[in-house]
Amino acid sequence: MAEDNREACHLDVAGLITEAVAIWDAGSSDFPQLGSTCPVEEQMRRERLLDCRLEAIDAELRKTSRTRAAAERTIGRITSLFVQVSTDALSVEDAAIQHLLQDGFSQIGTDLARYARRLDPGVSMIDILQAARNAWTACGLQALLGKPVQLTPAIFAYSMLYPYSDNYLDDPAISQAEKLRFSDRFRRRLKGGCPDAANEREEMIWRLVGLVESEYARADFPQVYESLLAIHRAQEESVRQMESIRRDEIHPVQVTLAKGGTSVLADAYLAAGELTQAEVRFAFNWGIVLQLGDDLQDLHSDRVRGSLTLFTAAAAQGTLDEVTSRTLHFSQHVMAQMTGLPHASASLQKLLAQSSRLLLIRSAANEPDVYSPAYLAELEKYSPFRFEFLREREQRFLRRRRSYARLFEQVVGAIPEKPWAEARNDALKRAARGSTVLADNLF
Repeated sequence: MAEDNREACHLDVAGLITEAVAIWDAGSSDFPQLGSTCPVEEQMRRERLLDCRLEAIDAELRKTSRTRAAAERTIGRITSLFVQVSTDALSVEDAAIQHLLQDGFSQIGTDLARYARRLDPGVSMIDILQAARNAWTACGLQALLGKPVQLTPAIFAYSMLYPYSDNYLDDPAISQAEKLRFSDRFRRRLKGGCPDAANEREEMIWRLVGLVESEYARADFPQVYESLLAIHRAQEESVRQMESIRRDEIHPVQVTLAKGGTSVLADAYLAAGELTQAEVRFAFNWGIVLQLGDDLQDLHSDRVRGSLTLFTAAAAQGTLDEVTSRTLHFSQHVMAQMTGLPHASASLQKLLAQSSRLLLIRSAANEPDVYSPAYLAELEKYSPFRFEFLREREQRFLRRRRSYARLFEQVVGAIPEKPWAEARNDALKRAARGSTVLADNLF
């Protein structure tokens, strides 16, 4: 048995959903207590500091030297500036947390991108960034669970499954019948079978499942595969239930809880192998918080596509004031559950609580048309930046995204410059950063 009395028990996803629904239903729709407000003078001070960071980023992008080595140095400096932006907004002062953001997560993102391109030179940068976001969540869980923060084969594989499987199941151009046929083959592979792959995409998915198997033996870590099957069932049920949701037979909260919760629960099992009940509960509920944040961020695109979420449903009836307050209350309840995690430092707990809160606040700032003016004015008091400033700077960032993408492409490269054997040796030298096992499985 692993340390900390981690329990080898069957996953009760239905029970986790029931518990989460009860928390949601019991939550208030009144405006929550969000801690200390940020005075306008302090917001303006932070805005001036942010503009200085953005000017420094633009200066880096204007540099003309574009060798791979120069590009790597440039993206390193830009990453450092982005980390400074985050620490400024979150008021991060703990040196260990700054190191985690500065060195740990930036290296994880770059390593994931390189491994992804070695695995599949044709994978897009958008898909790589989507995978990196999940890897950062899983690696954040490593820190919470007392594990070394590193990109492991299992975390890499699960993160890359999003571009290859999740996006396919979300594609409205593909019929429900075809999605369910693929889902059936995928389920058999997750259970340890070897169904014939129908195409190159499925061959890649089967290979990624093999990477998980290379790190976690099925006989020793059954919960890892239970968690992968749980997120698979949630995604499959989401495909099946969309028509039921549209007929008002199922409330979208059920789909939100299942998809979000099981996704991050799988991250936690892939980060640690085994979990205590407290760790299971927090990971599942944190996944729901992140799903709610995503749904609020995606409100506009979801409304265009006709997707039904808690936020599109509320927007169709009026403002998002009450559902956003309920979401903030739910998030606060979940963040309080971190006290049951023995390896979660006070500074890390504070960082996650602040970032979860600010994710929702920033997302609300970008949708002023679906909130009452009074609600937005109250919410703005708790933001490190004024809302109008946030909207303007986000547009500025979007105008620069092609420059960021080109620079990142130069660093990652579709094909490694060095011979693969030499690159493998370099990876082995980085054992202290946790790259070795993944390199062994990809080179």
